[in-house]
Amino acid sequence: MSVSAVACFDHSHFDEASALSRRCAVPLINAVTQKHAKAKELRSFFSSKLGPDPCLILCIDASGLCLYASGELNSSIRANFHSRTATYRRRQGGGRGQMIAKAVGLKHGINPTVLDCTAGLGRDAFVLAGLGCRVTLLERSVPVALLLKDGIEQARVFAQAQDPELLEILQRMRVVEAEARDYLSTLAHERPDVIYLDPMFPLRIKSAQVKKEMQVFHKLVGRDLDSDILLEAARRVAVSRVVVKRPRIAPTLEGPEPSHVLEGKSTRYDIYLPT
Repeated sequence: MSVSAVACFDHSHFDEASALSRRCAVPLINAVTQKHAKAKELRSFFSSKLGPDPCLILCIDASGLCLYASGELNSSIRANFHSRTATYRRRQGGGRGQMIAKAVGLKHGINPTVLDCTAGLGRDAFVLAGLGCRVTLLERSVPVALLLKDGIEQARVFAQAQDPELLEILQRMRVVEAEARDYLSTLAHERPDVIYLDPMFPLRIKSAQVKKEMQVFHKLVGRDLDSDILLEAARRVAVSRVVVKRPRIAPTLEGPEPSHVLEGKSTRYDIYLPT
């Protein structure tokens, strides 16, 4: 599902919203009157503007950019690197003892460069940057790339005033809007130590535990159908290893068996050596 409109909830961001609507080639909705609307009122407002069918809307408010899903989901997502949750994970998440740190080969004095080919909302990339890695966040979905860039900018403004440590972390994160395979073909002379893949896995709709946030994300991005090809391309480029994050019960990607596997309660990391 593609984005249907851009909505502006704050007069001070109207120029930014207008530019965004032109870039995405979708209508601009003035939603300033809905700044404090409740969920039911907001759903009714967008239905009156765009019709009753569920749709995705990029929204700009005082907190930055978010993606809103109308209809039954009536929910939104944003990339947020300075929330209480992000700060707690950064400070109390287990440091280099975390599985993801072990998966990419973080050791004392060793901070590999990482190319995250499926950045999503940037949470894993943020963890790795917080542990000392320089991370390039690759995202082929234009709306998701915009969310990432805005999330980093909003966090940077916050960090400049209140959190110098966070500012250092953000300086190790770079967002690139590109198709992964095309981007990998350009890296003959600047190969990353580690390439990180977290392919979109089909939602288990029957599970009541699936968060609305992930449902919104799936509606926008869909399933990654080229993961097997991307793994092959990544192995030709990575200097040290390719790490594939999977649900614990998911099958491995097609191709060679992983050289090593780290398995947790719900997630595992399949580790491949480069070709």
